[in-house]
Amino acid sequence: MADAPDELSRPRFEVDSSARSHLAWFQTWTVLERTMASWVVTAITLIGFGFTIVLLFDELGRFTGTNPSVHPLAPYQFGLLLIGAGVAALVAAGWQYRAVLAYLRQRDFAAIAGATQIPAPRLVYAVTVITIFIGVFAFLAVAVRAL
Repeated sequence: MADAPDELSRPRFEVDSSARSHLAWFQTWTVLERTMASWVVTAITLIGFGFTIVLLFDELGRFTGTNPSVHPLAPYQFGLLLIGAGVAALVAAGWQYRAVLAYLRQRDFAAIAGATQIPAPRLVYAVTVITIFIGVFAFLAVAVRAL
């Protein structure tokens, strides 16, 4: 039991700052960026599809002159569900992105990363935040229209 304090002071793993480990770290970072970009595209698709469903059914009822639907709020509710799912997915993906990025930036990986200060991914954050705002605006627009 005397060895326990020594085990706690040792790092979890040995860092090999070779070109191979740097490229592996860089590949992990680029996969993280690509995954976040895929989440943004998915969220934009859900938000756009939800908004389109609301507009399509709203205009379709006006132009065709058909009788009102049995459930006239169903397209609004489904559209709100899709828009909300897009915003929620983007918030969850952004949260996970930040957590994994923080893990990749910790001091254990500093030697592998090859830079003392890794640049912040401002573009990914900006697109994510803008898309969240667009989704919230679309959600509120549909919710107000349904009232």
